[in-house]
Amino acid sequence: MRSEQYRLFAVMLLLAVLVASCAPARSSSPSLVAPPSSGDAGKSNGYSGSSSSPSQESTSERMIVRTANLSMVVKDANATVEQIRTILGEVDGYVVNLQLWRDQNQLRGTITVRVPAKTLDDTLRRFKGLAVKVERETGTSQDVSEEYSDLGAQLRNLEATEKELQELLTTVREKTGKAEDIMAVYRELTQIRGQIEGIKGRMVYLERTAAMSAVTIELIPDVLAEPITVGGWRPSETVARALKALMQTAKWLVDAAIWIILYIAPVLLLIALPFLAIGYLWRKRRKAK
Repeated sequence: MRSEQYRLFAVMLLLAVLVASCAPARSSSPSLVAPPSSGDAGKSNGYSGSSSSPSQESTSERMIVRTANLSMVVKDANATVEQIRTILGEVDGYVVNLQLWRDQNQLRGTITVRVPAKTLDDTLRRFKGLAVKVERETGTSQDVSEEYSDLGAQLRNLEATEKELQELLTTVREKTGKAEDIMAVYRELTQIRGQIEGIKGRMVYLERTAAMSAVTIELIPDVLAEPITVGGWRPSETVARALKALMQTAKWLVDAAIWIILYIAPVLLLIALPFLAIGYLWRKRRKAK
């Protein structure tokens, strides 16, 4: 009977967990927005570490994820990348991705960086100062405060359920000790722990993306920095083509000489030997007559 009672209790507890996980997280407790790990990004986004009422959250505890995109004309893409790295070192930012390639003898590139959200506006001004001209600038802001608050509420509910399941597991071990009952509770406990880890991971991601804003910069070569051309004529290319043609002609002449000496001459000699022999015999016979 006790075993049946424990099984019934476990099933009822499981149903309670499922109902709690499906219910809106904001109804379970007041909103809670924890500060990012860096501590500084929250201030830049009007976001602090203390919990407060929902009305306060809407005005002073917003967690904002900001991104920016710049398209800049620069004189030297490689030099600009080094200047961007210098700025990042001063603001505690870092490079996420960098691509450089040649386009008609001009170096182009795209660089994605992350900078502290509190210094985003100032850093963007410094980046734009490296350009000959800013072709395009865009930015986005995403408020993730509500999602973060909901995740916090879900996390507290799941942690409370985890504690109850741990107590139930201890009770089952002490009272019955049946492997079947222990494994049933353990499976539910494992599932809850998995959900807890997933929520914690998402919260950490939101904290980090809110603390460090992403900036993608397209580096376009300046037209004035390109080599001077007249009607599409490039003297350097003409010289290169002439040298290439000279090398190919010299190579052809050397190859022809090798073929003549090592192949054609011996073959002609072999072909001529019978005729030379016949001519020699014919002349000798005429002299004999």
